[in-house]
Amino acid sequence: MEQNHNVLRGISENGGIVFYGVDSTEIVCEMERLHKTSAVTTAALGRLLTAASMMGIMLKSTQDSVTLQIKGGGPAGRLLAVSDGTGNVKGYVENPVVELPPRADGHLNVGAAVGKDGTLDVIRDLGMREPYIGQVPLTSGEIAEDVTTYFAISEQIPTVCALGVLVDKDLSVRCAGGFIVQLLPGATEDEINHLEKNIKAMPSVTTMLEEGKTVRNMLELALEGFQPDILDSYHVTYRCDCSEERVENMIRSLGKKEVEKLRDEDPIAEVNCQFCNKNYKVDLNELLKKWPASDEKQELEKT
Repeated sequence: MEQNHNVLRGISENGGIVFYGVDSTEIVCEMERLHKTSAVTTAALGRLLTAASMMGIMLKSTQDSVTLQIKGGGPAGRLLAVSDGTGNVKGYVENPVVELPPRADGHLNVGAAVGKDGTLDVIRDLGMREPYIGQVPLTSGEIAEDVTTYFAISEQIPTVCALGVLVDKDLSVRCAGGFIVQLLPGATEDEINHLEKNIKAMPSVTTMLEEGKTVRNMLELALEGFQPDILDSYHVTYRCDCSEERVENMIRSLGKKEVEKLRDEDPIAEVNCQFCNKNYKVDLNELLKKWPASDEKQELEKT
Protein backbone atom coordinates (compact mmCIF):
# COMPACT_ATOMS: atom_id res chain seq x y z
CA MET A 1 0.00 0.00 0.00
CA GLU A 2 1.44 3.36 -1.00
CA GLN A 3 2.55 5.67 1.79
CA ASN A 4 -0.33 8.19 1.61
CA HIS A 5 -3.11 5.69 0.86
CA ASN A 6 -5.46 5.51 3.83
CA VAL A 7 -8.20 3.21 2.55
CA LEU A 8 -8.22 -0.27 1.05
CA ARG A 9 -10.49 -3.03 -0.15
CA GLY A 10 -9.36 -6.64 0.15
CA ILE A 11 -10.78 -10.10 -0.42
CA SER A 12 -9.97 -13.61 0.80
CA GLU A 13 -8.30 -15.89 -1.72
CA ASN A 14 -11.47 -17.93 -2.24
CA GLY A 15 -13.61 -14.78 -2.59
CA GLY A 16 -15.85 -15.55 0.39
CA ILE A 17 -14.84 -12.64 2.65
CA VAL A 18 -14.54 -8.95 1.75
CA PHE A 19 -12.63 -6.41 3.86
CA TYR A 20 -12.90 -2.60 3.80
CA GLY A 21 -10.59 -0.53 5.99
CA VAL A 22 -9.77 3.14 6.49
CA ASP A 23 -7.38 5.23 8.58
CA SER A 24 -9.68 8.24 8.96
CA THR A 25 -7.43 10.30 11.27
CA GLU A 26 -7.03 13.09 8.71
CA ILE A 27 -10.81 13.14 8.01
CA VAL A 28 -11.76 13.36 11.70
CA CYS A 29 -9.09 16.02 12.40
CA GLU A 30 -10.57 18.21 9.65
CA MET A 31 -14.12 17.63 10.93
CA GLU A 32 -13.07 18.65 14.46
CA ARG A 33 -11.35 21.78 13.08
CA LEU A 34 -14.46 22.82 11.14
CA HIS A 35 -17.13 21.99 13.73
CA LYS A 36 -15.21 22.66 17.00
CA THR A 37 -16.69 19.49 18.51
CA SER A 38 -16.26 18.41 22.14
CA ALA A 39 -14.49 15.08 22.79
CA VAL A 40 -17.59 12.86 22.81
CA THR A 41 -19.13 14.46 19.69
CA THR A 42 -15.77 14.20 17.89
CA ALA A 43 -15.86 10.46 18.63
CA ALA A 44 -19.52 10.09 17.61
CA LEU A 45 -19.40 12.00 14.31
CA GLY A 46 -15.88 10.68 13.64
CA ARG A 47 -17.14 7.09 13.84
CA LEU A 48 -20.12 7.88 11.59
CA LEU A 49 -17.85 9.55 8.98
CA THR A 50 -15.51 6.54 9.09
CA ALA A 51 -18.40 4.13 8.46
CA ALA A 52 -19.83 6.36 5.70
CA SER A 53 -16.45 6.48 3.91
CA MET A 54 -16.26 2.67 3.78
CA MET A 55 -19.90 2.41 2.66
CA GLY A 56 -19.11 4.96 -0.07
CA ILE A 57 -16.39 2.64 -1.36
CA MET A 58 -19.00 -0.14 -1.60
CA LEU A 59 -21.07 1.85 -4.12
CA LYS A 60 -20.97 0.62 -7.72
CA SER A 61 -20.40 4.03 -9.35
CA THR A 62 -18.24 7.01 -8.35
CA GLN A 63 -21.27 9.19 -9.25
CA ASP A 64 -23.36 7.58 -6.47
CA SER A 65 -23.51 8.76 -2.87
CA VAL A 66 -24.55 7.38 0.51
CA THR A 67 -25.88 9.30 3.51
CA LEU A 68 -25.92 7.96 7.07
CA GLN A 69 -28.26 9.76 9.43
CA ILE A 70 -28.73 9.05 13.12
CA LYS A 71 -31.45 10.53 15.27
CA GLY A 72 -31.02 8.85 18.63
CA GLY A 73 -32.70 11.27 21.02
CA GLY A 74 -29.41 12.02 22.83
CA PRO A 75 -27.96 15.48 23.59
CA ALA A 76 -25.82 15.47 20.40
CA GLY A 77 -29.02 15.64 18.32
CA ARG A 78 -29.01 14.67 14.66
CA LEU A 79 -25.79 13.30 13.13
CA LEU A 80 -25.24 13.19 9.39
CA ALA A 81 -22.40 11.80 7.27
CA VAL A 82 -22.35 11.84 3.46
CA SER A 83 -19.88 9.93 1.28
CA ASP A 84 -19.37 10.09 -2.45
CA GLY A 85 -18.66 6.96 -4.49
CA THR A 86 -14.93 7.24 -3.86
CA GLY A 87 -15.12 7.43 -0.05
CA ASN A 88 -14.62 11.19 0.42
CA VAL A 89 -16.91 12.38 3.21
CA LYS A 90 -18.50 15.39 4.88
CA GLY A 91 -20.56 15.51 8.05
CA TYR A 92 -22.62 17.51 10.49
CA VAL A 93 -23.75 17.23 14.12
CA GLU A 94 -26.66 19.28 15.45
CA ASN A 95 -25.07 20.03 18.84
CA PRO A 96 -21.27 19.99 18.45
CA VAL A 97 -20.53 20.57 22.14
CA VAL A 98 -21.81 17.91 24.56
CA GLU A 99 -20.11 17.26 27.90
CA LEU A 100 -20.73 13.88 29.56
CA PRO A 101 -18.85 11.88 32.18
CA PRO A 102 -16.91 8.90 30.73
CA ARG A 103 -18.24 5.36 30.90
CA ALA A 104 -17.25 3.07 33.77
CA ASP A 105 -14.39 1.69 31.64
CA GLY A 106 -12.99 5.21 31.11
CA HIS A 107 -14.05 5.44 27.42
CA LEU A 108 -16.03 8.35 25.99
CA ASN A 109 -19.75 7.73 26.39
CA VAL A 110 -20.75 7.96 22.72
CA GLY A 111 -23.91 5.89 23.27
CA ALA A 112 -25.23 8.39 25.83
CA ALA A 113 -24.37 11.39 23.59
CA VAL A 114 -26.09 9.86 20.56
CA GLY A 115 -28.91 8.11 22.42
CA LYS A 116 -30.51 4.86 21.32
CA ASP A 117 -34.13 5.89 21.14
CA GLY A 118 -34.28 6.33 17.38
CA THR A 119 -33.03 5.10 14.03
CA LEU A 120 -30.09 4.81 11.69
CA ASP A 121 -31.13 5.77 8.16
CA VAL A 122 -29.00 4.79 5.18
CA ILE A 123 -29.90 6.72 2.03
CA ARG A 124 -28.22 5.59 -1.17
CA ASP A 125 -28.50 7.94 -4.13
CA LEU A 126 -27.77 5.71 -7.11
CA GLY A 127 -28.78 8.19 -9.81
CA MET A 128 -32.32 6.75 -10.05
CA ARG A 129 -35.47 8.83 -9.67
CA GLU A 130 -35.85 7.77 -6.03
CA PRO A 131 -33.00 7.07 -3.59
CA TYR A 132 -32.84 3.70 -1.83
CA ILE A 133 -33.60 4.16 1.89
CA GLY A 134 -32.93 1.57 4.60
CA GLN A 135 -33.83 2.22 8.24
CA VAL A 136 -33.09 0.23 11.40
CA PRO A 137 -33.73 0.96 15.08
CA LEU A 138 -30.57 1.90 16.98
CA THR A 139 -28.94 -0.94 18.91
CA SER A 140 -26.66 1.05 21.21
CA GLY A 141 -25.92 4.48 19.72
CA GLU A 142 -22.23 3.45 19.75
CA ILE A 143 -22.43 3.42 15.90
CA ALA A 144 -20.33 0.34 14.97
CA GLU A 145 -23.00 -2.00 16.42
CA ASP A 146 -25.73 0.03 14.72
CA VAL A 147 -24.00 -0.27 11.32
CA THR A 148 -23.58 -4.04 11.90
CA THR A 149 -27.33 -4.27 12.67
CA TYR A 150 -28.16 -2.31 9.52
CA PHE A 151 -26.28 -4.77 7.28
CA ALA A 152 -27.78 -7.78 9.07
CA ILE A 153 -31.39 -6.56 8.91
CA SER A 154 -31.60 -4.33 5.84
CA GLU A 155 -29.19 -6.09 3.51
CA GLN A 156 -29.00 -9.54 5.12
CA ILE A 157 -25.20 -9.56 4.88
CA PRO A 158 -23.34 -10.99 7.91
CA THR A 159 -21.04 -8.09 8.82
CA VAL A 160 -18.51 -7.10 11.46
CA CYS A 161 -17.96 -3.36 11.82
CA ALA A 162 -15.26 -1.88 14.10
CA LEU A 163 -14.82 1.89 14.48
CA GLY A 164 -12.61 3.98 16.76
CA VAL A 165 -11.69 7.60 17.44
CA LEU A 166 -9.07 8.50 20.05
CA VAL A 167 -9.34 12.08 21.34
CA ASP A 168 -6.48 13.67 23.28
CA LYS A 169 -6.90 15.75 26.44
CA ASP A 170 -6.50 18.96 24.39
CA LEU A 171 -9.43 17.74 22.18
CA SER A 172 -7.15 17.04 19.21
CA VAL A 173 -7.66 13.74 17.37
CA ARG A 174 -4.83 11.26 18.00
CA CYS A 175 -6.10 8.64 15.59
CA ALA A 176 -9.28 7.35 13.99
CA GLY A 177 -10.21 4.48 11.72
CA GLY A 178 -12.27 1.39 11.18
CA PHE A 179 -12.92 -1.73 9.19
CA ILE A 180 -15.91 -3.64 7.85
CA VAL A 181 -15.68 -7.37 7.13
CA GLN A 182 -18.49 -9.04 5.21
CA LEU A 183 -19.24 -12.69 4.47
CA LEU A 184 -20.38 -13.42 0.96
CA PRO A 185 -22.82 -16.29 0.25
CA GLY A 186 -21.15 -19.69 0.38
CA ALA A 187 -18.82 -19.14 3.36
CA THR A 188 -18.44 -22.43 5.27
CA GLU A 189 -19.00 -22.94 9.01
CA ASP A 190 -15.24 -23.47 9.49
CA GLU A 191 -14.43 -20.21 7.70
CA ILE A 192 -16.97 -18.31 9.81
CA ASN A 193 -15.51 -19.75 13.04
CA HIS A 194 -11.95 -18.98 11.94
CA LEU A 195 -12.90 -15.40 11.03
CA GLU A 196 -14.69 -14.87 14.36
CA LYS A 197 -11.58 -16.12 16.20
CA ASN A 198 -9.36 -13.71 14.22
CA ILE A 199 -11.55 -10.70 14.94
CA LYS A 200 -11.94 -11.56 18.63
CA ALA A 201 -8.14 -11.67 18.97
CA MET A 202 -7.65 -8.23 17.37
CA PRO A 203 -6.95 -5.20 19.58
CA SER A 204 -9.25 -2.18 19.20
CA VAL A 205 -8.88 -0.06 16.07
CA THR A 206 -7.37 2.87 18.01
CA THR A 207 -4.92 0.58 19.84
CA MET A 208 -3.70 -0.75 16.48
CA LEU A 209 -3.35 2.74 14.99
CA GLU A 210 -1.61 4.04 18.13
CA GLU A 211 0.89 1.17 17.79
CA GLY A 212 1.64 2.35 14.25
CA LYS A 213 -0.28 -0.41 12.48
CA THR A 214 -1.67 0.38 9.03
CA VAL A 215 -4.96 -0.52 7.38
CA ARG A 216 -3.08 -3.28 5.58
CA ASN A 217 -2.00 -4.73 8.96
CA MET A 218 -5.67 -4.72 10.04
CA LEU A 219 -6.57 -6.64 6.87
CA GLU A 220 -3.82 -9.19 7.55
CA LEU A 221 -4.97 -9.71 11.15
CA ALA A 222 -8.69 -9.98 10.28
CA LEU A 223 -8.14 -12.31 7.32
CA GLU A 224 -5.17 -14.26 8.75
CA GLY A 225 -5.25 -17.76 7.23
CA PHE A 226 -7.41 -16.66 4.27
CA GLN A 227 -4.54 -15.48 1.97
CA PRO A 228 -6.12 -12.06 1.36
CA ASP A 229 -5.51 -10.03 -1.80
CA ILE A 230 -5.74 -6.23 -1.93
CA LEU A 231 -8.25 -5.20 -4.61
CA ASP A 232 -7.50 -1.47 -4.47
CA SER A 233 -6.19 1.28 -2.21
CA TYR A 234 -6.28 5.07 -2.45
CA HIS A 235 -6.59 8.30 -0.47
CA VAL A 236 -9.83 9.70 0.96
CA THR A 237 -10.40 13.05 2.68
CA TYR A 238 -13.03 15.25 4.31
CA ARG A 239 -14.41 17.03 1.28
CA CYS A 240 -17.30 19.49 1.05
CA ASP A 241 -18.62 20.12 -2.46
CA CYS A 242 -20.56 23.31 -1.73
CA SER A 243 -20.15 26.23 -4.18
CA GLU A 244 -21.71 29.57 -5.05
CA GLU A 245 -23.45 27.94 -8.02
CA ARG A 246 -25.06 25.25 -5.81
CA VAL A 247 -26.22 27.89 -3.32
CA GLU A 248 -27.77 29.94 -6.15
CA ASN A 249 -29.50 26.83 -7.53
CA MET A 250 -30.87 26.06 -4.06
CA ILE A 251 -32.31 29.59 -3.76
CA ARG A 252 -33.68 29.38 -7.32
CA SER A 253 -35.49 26.15 -6.42
CA LEU A 254 -37.71 28.18 -4.04
CA GLY A 255 -39.40 29.76 -7.09
CA LYS A 256 -39.31 33.34 -8.36
CA LYS A 257 -42.18 34.67 -6.20
CA GLU A 258 -40.53 33.39 -3.01
CA VAL A 259 -37.15 34.85 -4.01
CA GLU A 260 -38.82 38.23 -4.73
CA LYS A 261 -40.37 38.12 -1.25
CA LEU A 262 -36.95 37.41 0.29
CA ARG A 263 -35.38 40.20 -1.79
CA ASP A 264 -37.97 42.69 -0.48
CA GLU A 265 -36.98 41.76 3.09
CA ASP A 266 -33.23 41.84 2.41
CA PRO A 267 -31.55 42.07 -1.02
CA ILE A 268 -28.55 40.05 0.21
CA ALA A 269 -29.24 36.43 1.19
CA GLU A 270 -26.71 34.85 3.56
CA VAL A 271 -26.36 31.08 3.45
CA ASN A 272 -24.12 28.99 5.72
CA CYS A 273 -22.97 25.51 4.68
CA GLN A 274 -23.62 23.11 7.57
CA PHE A 275 -20.84 20.77 6.41
CA CYS A 276 -17.90 23.20 6.21
CA ASN A 277 -19.24 26.41 7.83
CA LYS A 278 -18.49 28.48 4.72
CA ASN A 279 -20.67 31.58 4.36
CA TYR A 280 -22.13 32.67 1.04
CA LYS A 281 -23.69 36.04 0.23
CA VAL A 282 -26.02 36.09 -2.76
CA ASP A 283 -27.30 39.32 -4.32
CA LEU A 284 -30.96 38.47 -4.94
CA ASN A 285 -31.44 41.40 -7.36
CA GLU A 286 -28.63 40.00 -9.52
CA LEU A 287 -30.08 36.48 -9.25
CA LEU A 288 -33.54 37.72 -10.34
CA LYS A 289 -32.02 39.57 -13.32
CA LYS A 290 -30.54 36.26 -14.52
CA TRP A 291 -33.77 34.29 -13.95
CA PRO A 292 -34.35 31.91 -16.90
CA ALA A 293 -37.53 32.70 -18.87
CA SER A 294 -38.36 28.97 -19.10
CA ASP A 295 -38.55 28.79 -15.28
CA GLU A 296 -40.98 31.74 -15.19
CA LYS A 297 -43.22 30.03 -17.77
CA GLN A 298 -43.30 26.81 -15.70
CA GLU A 299 -44.23 28.76 -12.57
CA LEU A 300 -47.06 30.55 -14.38
CA GLU A 301 -48.40 27.21 -15.61
CA LYS A 302 -48.39 25.87 -12.02
CA THR A 303 -50.41 28.84 -10.67
